[in-house]
Amino acid sequence: MQSNAALAPPRHAAPADDRHPFLTGLGERVRTLRARRGLTRKSLALAADMSERHLANLELGVGNASILILVQLAQALQCPLAELLGDVTTSSPDWLLLREMLERRDEATLRRVRSAVAELLASAGTARGARQRGVAAARSPRVALIGLRGAGKSTLGRLLAADLGCPFVELSAEIEKQAGGSVAEIQALYGAAAYRRHERRALEAVIQSHPRTVIAVPGGLVSDAGSFGLLLSQCTTVWLQADPEEHLQRVLAQGDLRPIAASRQALQDLKSILAARAAFYAQAEFRLDTSALAERDALAALRDLVRAALSLPAAPARHKRARA
Repeated sequence: MQSNAALAPPRHAAPADDRHPFLTGLGERVRTLRARRGLTRKSLALAADMSERHLANLELGVGNASILILVQLAQALQCPLAELLGDVTTSSPDWLLLREMLERRDEATLRRVRSAVAELLASAGTARGARQRGVAAARSPRVALIGLRGAGKSTLGRLLAADLGCPFVELSAEIEKQAGGSVAEIQALYGAAAYRRHERRALEAVIQSHPRTVIAVPGGLVSDAGSFGLLLSQCTTVWLQADPEEHLQRVLAQGDLRPIAASRQALQDLKSILAARAAFYAQAEFRLDTSALAERDALAALRDLVRAALSLPAAPARHKRARA
């Protein structure tokens, strides 16, 4: 019997010649969205009120689906139906962020946005010239660290905050405080949609109350275009990267396998999640690969990156000696 927890599709797929291109693309999009949100096939099937076998066939491109099933899938994945269907305005993180910003706006606002975009595009050459002359826009003193669990967001974030002399915020802890339960309990009792609402409210509260801070951001926040757009607009963002194998080793060392605790092929699942989120993590202003770096070396690199980005003085000499 096939494992309910596997994120990967069944091993025996139908020959490509027997699959309709649209259904093949639909299946790929469903798999990508599921991986981006860290959902197992079993949990998605349950949330969408469909059989796991039907979902497996759909992901393989060999199963057709009614429009109602697609609507249920979109609701369970918390995405627009257009994203499942492959609409161009959902084809990249930037498109999704723009959709989120423009949805539910009135016609007058949309006209103003259209005019502003036209003006912005017309003046792109001027802005490019300013950047080339070294004219840089001021960045937010809120520093948000994004990436998968195991990249070092909490450990390095806490040390970075101490170095910068500002508060450190673990957003997951703020979510739990607000909701009155653990992340696992929130998701198990109330579902992913309720968790995302608590996540958004916690992020808004942190931004409002902390003009200067370092925030360790849950890895799945990028799956919500609204929350991610808010983060990008209000924080200086750094993607902490690591090789998938190192991610998994660090997670195991922490004794925590969420969101892949039930999977028997954890590394492959983690790779799938990383692949599905990479384009979103890449929206960060900066990135730092912590693979194979000792903690003090990773901290030194992150500290130097952030201080330069925020136009702060170089680190005190004692930190420089710590790198030796």
